[in-house]
Amino acid sequence: MRMRKWMPAVAGLVMFLAGAPLDGLAQEGGEAVAEVMAEAEEAVSLEMFTVNNVWMMVATFLVFIMHLGFASLESGLTRAKNTVNILFKNTGIIAIGLLTYCWFGFNLMYPGEFNGFIGFAGLGLNPGGDYSPIGYASGAYTYWTDFLFQGMFAATAATIVSGAVAERIKLGPFLIFTTLYVGIVYPIAGSWKWGGGFLDKMGFYDFAGSTLVHSVGGWAALVGVIMLGARKGKYSNGSRKAIMGHSMPLATIGVFLLWLGWFGFNGGSVLSADAEKVSFVLVTTCLASAAGIVAAMATSWIAQKKPDLTMALNGSLAGLVGITAGADSVSVTAATLIGLVAGVIVVISVLLFDKAKIDDPVGAISVHLVCGIWGTLAVGIFSEHSFITQLIGVLCYGVVCVVCSVVLFGILKATTGIRVSEAEEMGGLDLSEHGQEAYAGFQTWTSQ
Repeated sequence: MRMRKWMPAVAGLVMFLAGAPLDGLAQEGGEAVAEVMAEAEEAVSLEMFTVNNVWMMVATFLVFIMHLGFASLESGLTRAKNTVNILFKNTGIIAIGLLTYCWFGFNLMYPGEFNGFIGFAGLGLNPGGDYSPIGYASGAYTYWTDFLFQGMFAATAATIVSGAVAERIKLGPFLIFTTLYVGIVYPIAGSWKWGGGFLDKMGFYDFAGSTLVHSVGGWAALVGVIMLGARKGKYSNGSRKAIMGHSMPLATIGVFLLWLGWFGFNGGSVLSADAEKVSFVLVTTCLASAAGIVAAMATSWIAQKKPDLTMALNGSLAGLVGITAGADSVSVTAATLIGLVAGVIVVISVLLFDKAKIDDPVGAISVHLVCGIWGTLAVGIFSEHSFITQLIGVLCYGVVCVVCSVVLFGILKATTGIRVSEAEEMGGLDLSEHGQEAYAGFQTWTSQ
């Protein structure tokens, strides 16, 4: 459970409001800090506290690398004329995600004592006057590490949307949507489990975010794609045209960066440097990804008559998303099975969405939404957690995320518009939105 360890300063505040003398308050506060420090030191040594916090920071760095992976994957799977736009969005997302999470997202997601549905602990970062680094999370990490690690997760949800709506969405409306969705919707929804809300009390389980991160982003991606419509030329005269990405090497690099980042995404979610737990989580994570690749390779080869690299790459991500909900609580065999099923599901899902004329250039909806749902439900199949409770959690997140996404995208569509003009789309968003080219001069040089 990712509930923050709130300091016992609340008692001191109550005394102050009741009219207790300030010197008495100071004494009580000092005693509270000393008590917390003593308890933490009994539970973990200063050396282990340092080791725990260093691992959590390393995990944070690894999750940060995932944003480079997303940028590489998305730009590689889309056309060269939209590369600057993809890179710009991914650069903006991490900045917006961290800033909004700092000012209100963190305290929406972890509000302390609240009604289980929505709560708010105040603006900005403030560990409190009685903050004790080693006492904050029983020696596992500091307040500041907690914020930064969770902030990296927040930005990931918006990155999922970026790839799905690529090559035809207006930049301004997308950034507005990102700000509101990551700043408000994501943390409120996250508080229901990781903040100790009503789903957590029901027994819903999501270790590192198959639903809380990936499906939350996936639902928004699905709504955005439907409201935008397909790219020009994708579906015409009753046929489906494959629009190839411009750089398979870049896409492949992106996937391996994401796989690397997942060591921090799942390994860091142990929330300490516990050697046994971290190593076990990394094993289940890796095996699920490998199984996802093998299953996607086989499934796409059978369905499409040729082995498809993009399907194999998405198979890796499918396995990673699938295992994220239960990486710590399912067996090695179960992790492999979860990855295998995810690899099959992602190929079938991509083909079905394409048949339904839902145009997702990078397969983000299939990877993050469909496999996120699968991974969350798999926890109820392969562990002691209730399948019905897992299903209830999936439905709760689905309903709220869809409604919020429809409202946000609907308002933007009715006011600013969300899709670029046909001329801008055909010419590429790099020139129309940014006045830049990713590979300036390349076409001129090759034509000489």
